[in-house]
This record gives sequence, structure tokens and C-alpha cells, in this order.
Amino acid sequence: MTALATRAGLPALLARLHGTPLASWAATLPDLLADKLARGHGDLTRWQAAVDALPALDARQRELAETFHLAGPCSDAQRAALEQALKGLIPWRKGPFELFGMHIDTEWRSDWKWARIAPHLDLRGKRVLDVGCGNGYYQWRMLGAGADCVIGVDPNWLFFCQFLAMKHYLPELPAWHLPLALEELPASLEGFDTVFSMGVLYHRRSPIDHLLALKDCLMRGGELLLETLVVEGDAQTVLVPEDRYAQMRNVWFLPSVAALELWLRRAGFVDVRCIDVSVTSVEEQRSTEWMRFQSLPEFLDPQDRSKTIEGLPAPRRAALLARKP
Repeated sequence: MTALATRAGLPALLARLHGTPLASWAATLPDLLADKLARGHGDLTRWQAAVDALPALDARQRELAETFHLAGPCSDAQRAALEQALKGLIPWRKGPFELFGMHIDTEWRSDWKWARIAPHLDLRGKRVLDVGCGNGYYQWRMLGAGADCVIGVDPNWLFFCQFLAMKHYLPELPAWHLPLALEELPASLEGFDTVFSMGVLYHRRSPIDHLLALKDCLMRGGELLLETLVVEGDAQTVLVPEDRYAQMRNVWFLPSVAALELWLRRAGFVDVRCIDVSVTSVEEQRSTEWMRFQSLPEFLDPQDRSKTIEGLPAPRRAALLARKP
């Protein structure tokens, strides 16, 4: 087993999944991850070096339920080293994170989204899968909400290293990030109580296939939390951008909430309900010191912020719950 796999907590994950419906899948992970690491990424060595440079600090105070906040003894020199190491992992998109008196002001105020959906969830004692987990911000919040364990999958190596940076200070907590795509998980996995897919569906060329794959990951009676871009309209309303949407090339389908509910029912889900619809504000998504590239303010029509720069409806996001029968 590679050093990076060990640092990611793979031995603890294998032990955690022993005797569960996921045990046979877990047994394949060491070889699968070794193969992925062998192919790696051109910047992976640099990002690993940033994680290696993190100072040894003791997170004596931890808050994950209301925010992500770690605190403990930290000298000025240690805080400077912490900041330098974490800035080696820029851009930071999901957050924010508070570590030992240092604030990572991420592109997204992901805590706002979590505050909208968390009251509708019961994660206590649940085994959770977070598909497209990014840097793992929501995984930590899921643990704060009482989840028994959380596995995130996302093939982005930078996000993987950002997760490892937080795992460095919370090594014993039952959260794991696997640098895999949903398509790399076995069919009919059926091992999770709750599955999250947030900000993924509109990047999929075949959205129904994505919903079916998510359902495959759930145990019978399990719950899906689906969050995605939507437009206003009836059950037959779906926006397919001609080219870009808010400067993103890989946006394929933006359904109405009613159409999304229909898709979920066609995919075999029951008890489908929308729990939140909100228009994304330029306060919720914007450039920061920790994410210096263009962001939502530059993607909207400067004369009419109800439209994207392409003249399409500005980002509106919905969160829905559905159950696998």
C-alpha cells in the first residue's frame, strides 16, 4: 500500500467496511488506488509537498456541526507555515475552513448551502456516500450532523490533496476521500444509507443514467439528496445550452424542478420532494484571496444580473430528496 493511500486512511477504511455490504468492493481499493496513483497528475508531487509541509498541530477544539472550526495551541511561526502550505493548494473552491486562527475564504460559501439543506436531513448513524465531493467540505459537515462514516468520491487530485490537508488534523475521524469517479464504482453496490450528489447532474451528458447509478449505490430504503442547477417551468421544461452556460462548457441539462422530479420518478425513486430552491448570489460565489480566478460576478450580464453573460437565466439551484424503494 502506498504512503499516500496510508495517509488517506485506506487501512482504517478497509477495517471500517469489513463485514458490511461494501466489504468486497473495499478489498479492490488498494490495487485500484495504486493504479490511479501510478498514473497520477503532473502537479500531484507539488500538491503532496504542500500537504507534507503542514505543521504538527493539535486540534483540541473541533466544531463540525455549526461550521468547520479547528483550534488549539499555534505559534505565529506555525500559523505562517500553515498558511504557506495551504496556499500551495490554491484554488480553494468549497468551504470556508477555520484552522488555528486562520481563515480560508473559499470561492463558495458552502456553509450557506449546507444551512439550507441540513434541517431536512437525518444522518445520525448513517453510512454516507458523497459523489463529486470536491475537497470534502460537506463530508466534515455530514460527520458534524451525526453520520457514522462518510466516503467521498471525486477524481480531482487537487481536491484530494485539500481533503488530506484537513484529514491531517482529524486523522481518526471516519471520513475518506477516494480519487474516483462514480463510473468507477461497481454496479449494484447497494451499500449506503444516504447518497449525496451536489453540483454534478448538470455536468452529465446522460442525467437519467446518473440518477440510476446513484440509486445503485443505495441500500433499499436509502435516501438520495440531489442538488443541481434548475430553471423555471413545467415538467417538460429543460434548458440545453447551445455552447456555454455561465462560461462553463460542460453544462448539458438544466431541468425545471417539476422535470427533475419526473426524472427521479422515472429512475425508480419514490417520495420525491423539493426541499429548497435558491438563486445563487454574488455573495455566495465569488473570487477571493484563496480563489483568484473569475467567478460568478464575471459570469453574469453586467447590465442584468438575472441573466448569465450568454443571456440565459442566472444560476438557480434546487435540492431534492428521494428514496429508493
